Amino acid sequence: MTLKEENIPPAFSHLSPDLVSEITATAIRKEIPKDTEILREGQYVKVIPIVLEGLIKVFTRHEGKELLLYYIRPNESCIMSFSASLKNEPSNIYAVTEEDTKAMLLPVDKVADWTRQFPDINTLFFQQYNLRYGELLETIHHVLFDRMDKRLYDYLQEKVKLTNKNPLKLSHRQIANELGTAREVISRVMKKLESEGKLQQLPNSIKIL
Repeated sequence: MTLKEENIPPAFSHLSPDLVSEITATAIRKEIPKDTEILREGQYVKVIPIVLEGLIKVFTRHEGKELLLYYIRPNESCIMSFSASLKNEPSNIYAVTEEDTKAMLLPVDKVADWTRQFPDINTLFFQQYNLRYGELLETIHHVLFDRMDKRLYDYLQEKVKLTNKNPLKLSHRQIANELGTAREVISRVMKKLESEGKLQQLPNSIKIL
């Protein structure tokens, strides 16, 4: 489904009319079901997504363990995909839809042309760089300095905020994967948080109190 100019997301409101016309002529709007892998490590990037609705999780994986890097929210993009595409290098991250997602897909060959022809598009991606850099610093800080109970509770609160859902349908294994730890660690810390009255473990979900 191609885009109409009135459907251009707010993130593009500062762009020149000529660039907006280029985007509407070439970008594809796509609905992507929840839990769909849209990019994997080693894969060459063909399109750069701009999220219109929904949520995309970006993470890395090493020796069977995952570490959540950041989420792509509405009106945001994946700066690591942008960087890999401009350098024509394979991706070093995974991207999976966390919710049913509507995205605008920008062909990488067109984006490369636009960065040369329309300097204003660079502002968009510089803004994304700044946003992701801050989030990655925060992730590193959590991993290095925060106790697991704080990391876990902050993670669950962020999930509620991002998805507008409480209770959350999450398994201990899924949480462990995203936080880069073992399921047994999550189960132990979850019991501690529950005893402190911060959450309630239901049969198939977790409720933040």
